[in-house]
Amino acid sequence: MKHYDFDVINDRRNTDCLKWDFGLEQKGREDLLPLWVADMDFRLPEEVLREIETRVQHGIFGYTNIGEEYRNAVRDWFRRRHGFTMNGSDIVITPGVVYAIAVAIRAFTKPGDAVLVQQPVYYPFMQMIKKNGRRVINNQLLYCEGRYEIDFEDFEKKIREQNVKLFLLCSPHNPVGRVWTKEELMRLAEICRKYDVYVFSDEIHADFVYPGFHHTSFYSLGEAYTKKLILGTSPSKTFNMAGLQISNIIIPDPDTRLAFRQENSTTGYSLPNVMGMTATMAAYRHGEPWLEELLEYLQGNLAYLRDFLREKLPQIKLVEPEGTYLVWLDFSGVSDNHKELEKILTDRAKLWLDPGIIFGRETNLFERINIACPRAILEEAMRRLEEAVGKK
Repeated sequence: MKHYDFDVINDRRNTDCLKWDFGLEQKGREDLLPLWVADMDFRLPEEVLREIETRVQHGIFGYTNIGEEYRNAVRDWFRRRHGFTMNGSDIVITPGVVYAIAVAIRAFTKPGDAVLVQQPVYYPFMQMIKKNGRRVINNQLLYCEGRYEIDFEDFEKKIREQNVKLFLLCSPHNPVGRVWTKEELMRLAEICRKYDVYVFSDEIHADFVYPGFHHTSFYSLGEAYTKKLILGTSPSKTFNMAGLQISNIIIPDPDTRLAFRQENSTTGYSLPNVMGMTATMAAYRHGEPWLEELLEYLQGNLAYLRDFLREKLPQIKLVEPEGTYLVWLDFSGVSDNHKELEKILTDRAKLWLDPGIIFGRETNLFERINIACPRAILEEAMRRLEEAVGKK
């Protein structure tokens, strides 16, 4: 029996919503259907909202810090969902994972140092590297027969030749949807240990894995590989709470954790958002049934998208995701020019997707679409896409 209705369309307009309210500011128009930024169009479950409302009724929102209750809620979630047990002291609170990446870059590298990424990858990785005066080194993922693989030889070669100090891993990978296997992660970990490279493992999408696949946390690889690990996690993706500005950065090694804390303190950030704390504890205690139904709903959205493209738009190739609610689409069968492709999507389809070029130059004919929305919205997007591509 279903307890949650994900078909309900919640009007997010006029709530200062980045996804729905800033089309004019960011795209110069207000008629686009947004399926770009990685947040969901679903409300939190009532079980979680009630705890937030109870905290609001207290009426005092002074300085707040995390205690054992919070640490236990986070620790229990990762033990249940991902099979590893951290120490409560491993957790460092930040307002976001991208923020934590910037802190890690400053803590573990110097200006001009090399930081390695695997494009196509979440574009703030490159932004944070460049804005902090470091060099982006790319280990391009290999696109083979509709699936992405790691080029391990190039990975080691780049680390050795460029004297890489920090590796930013996206796991599960955004936007290509890979859920890296334990064997793949072990190969990466061995190379990083060999060359004394810090690893920031962004695992913010870890709770979104499709049947037949399993998320292996870098934390679970063992102490030999976690001396220089910074693990980025947050309930913000899982429970659509990005606006509450809280992330749990898990750092098992005391020296690495101290270095991160010291750099973090230079920003002036020290105490978390009280509502973020409350929502995190409530979601990790009571949100699991909602998440299980959400995962099933997302599988249905993915099946609908897969079937629609196969039957109506075979020139658009879906890169089959193993995880995340972000789907990577190959539009090279529609256009061979990324500027023309954007005009088709915006001017004709009136869709707002994330263009592939922002994830890396070699994927400028790809687009990322967010399927974490009511089915009716996805159906409307596909109707628009079919009409626009048919007019090309």
